[in-house]
Amino acid sequence: MDPNGHAAIVTGAGSGLGAETAAALAHAGVKVALLDINIDGARQQADKIGGLAIRCDVTSSDDAVAALKAARERHGPARILVNCAGIGPAKRMVGRDGPMPLAEFEKVIAINLIGTFNMMRLAAADMQSLEPLADHERGVIVSTASVAAFEGQIGQTAYAASKGGVAALTIPAARELSQFGIRVMAIAPGIFGTPMLRALPQAAQDSLGASVPFPKRLGEPREFADLVLTIVRSNYLNGEVIRLDGALRMAPR
Repeated sequence: MDPNGHAAIVTGAGSGLGAETAAALAHAGVKVALLDINIDGARQQADKIGGLAIRCDVTSSDDAVAALKAARERHGPARILVNCAGIGPAKRMVGRDGPMPLAEFEKVIAINLIGTFNMMRLAAADMQSLEPLADHERGVIVSTASVAAFEGQIGQTAYAASKGGVAALTIPAARELSQFGIRVMAIAPGIFGTPMLRALPQAAQDSLGASVPFPKRLGEPREFADLVLTIVRSNYLNGEVIRLDGALRMAPR
């Protein structure tokens, strides 16, 4: 799909990978709706790229329905959905204070996995009614998994489970939506220079970057955004989880 002129929804677009992806799509001529629970961050990014900022809690069906309605009224139905909303707290399943509170596990699953599915189901419902493009495609969905889906570290039980769910969701969703000409992909980033990591001391950043086989550095959010655009433009990419990690394989801790 040539993204120019089409509409897109990007969740978690107030910062990090989502913000960079929204900017790259806008630069490619896409009408972008930036969804985030942090509406101030979304507005700040939207002002930079001429997009539409919408407050949305991706775990809420009502919020998601309202957000897609607002985006549709401004830009028309979206042919592109990029799921970047997520959290990554680290906590042991059993720590010094006893077992992890179940509510903390549930929160990570709710945002990272259920939130991704929530947006996918609603965006796909809109896409399936669109006129197919010249290549018979109606839309493309790109979700954010993580290398933790495959090599979760100690303290990442909740995060790894949520991202493993996103990875596992990809192929059955792609198979189901293929009848409508909707592709479903996921990207599994390694260690990326998001605002959270960039807030660490430089020595800590350098140490993390040195663990990557090549190139020995943190990934740049623009590289994630570049891959999103490649996926959108490459009609034969479907049903796959692409690792973007410099050949990194995570150690147990």
